[in-house]
Amino acid sequence: MNKQRVLIGMSGGVDSSVAAYILKEQGYEVIGVTMQIWPDLPGHVREREGGCCSLSAVDDARRVANHIGIPFYVMNFKEVFQDKVIDYFIDEYVKGRTPNPCIACNRYIKFDRFLKKALDLDAFYIATGHYADITYNDQSQRYI
Repeated sequence: MNKQRVLIGMSGGVDSSVAAYILKEQGYEVIGVTMQIWPDLPGHVREREGGCCSLSAVDDARRVANHIGIPFYVMNFKEVFQDKVIDYFIDEYVKGRTPNPCIACNRYIKFDRFLKKALDLDAFYIATGHYADITYNDQSQRYI
């Protein structure tokens, strides 16, 4: 496993763009990735909805990756997102519960499928632009 290779989730926003730049400046081999999670919709619908999943956001992430000189890929996570996040949310909501799709997304997309893709690409780290406070737990001998 390449301990200098980092797979970074790039949304096209400032946070992930800066994180990618900083990692590259620190000497890591950075690979930029946008996770396509939404089902195929007509282009005008995706653009109207905007956000991190719009075509312009993907273009922004690709432009940043090209500018800082890192490879960039769009990876298809549409099926698992539909199954584990959208369907879960609908099922729980119909049952009168208050689902949290972010927890499901973190569990099944970011820290499962995305991590597996990183390992497939021989990356030792994954990164995003999201803030994280990471500490080492001596008792469990894990980072939390």
